[in-house]
Amino acid sequence: MHEIEPYYHWRHLYIAEEDPRSIFYGQVYSEFEFSQTVYNYYIHPQWDAFGSKTLYLKILFADYETGFAIIEMIGEWNDAIENDIMELKREVLEKLMDEGIYKFILIAESVFNFHNGDKDYYEELYEELSEENGWAVLVNFHKAAQHDFLLKKLNRYIELMEYDNWRTYKPDDFFQLIDKKLNDRLPQ
Repeated sequence: MHEIEPYYHWRHLYIAEEDPRSIFYGQVYSEFEFSQTVYNYYIHPQWDAFGSKTLYLKILFADYETGFAIIEMIGEWNDAIENDIMELKREVLEKLMDEGIYKFILIAESVFNFHNGDKDYYEELYEELSEENGWAVLVNFHKAAQHDFLLKKLNRYIELMEYDNWRTYKPDDFFQLIDKKLNDRLPQ
């Protein structure tokens, strides 16, 4: 796991630690000191902690004018014990929502497990985003991790999508692709 880095080919467009509106503004990273772990596995030091013991993330791109953010995640999403959805919502998404971002693309291909808990925070997030015509999408969530997610019907609140080639897009184009797909589903 320590070799899995956050996607870095958009860094010429956006760097969260250089964005004064980002919760990670001013963050300094070591390239050599591995201190964060998911259980007993070290992860790359470029990932950001947000309060979960098993789930980390990186804001890859934020566009305050259009109102969307692309966030990559790594680890285990554990609502049963850690209530990771609460931490994610309160410590990251709500702070971005305070800055006018209501559309979230969550890249989850490095989230290897999911354990469900209560639906309350998912429902609350969905309602808050819906009030602003927003949404949240989980992209490339592992099939095994999707099992509990779908079993609890959490896809009603956070859409699941597959885009194996998401890295070939520019952030704006990737957002437009997902936004169009979601808008095409809605009745006019």
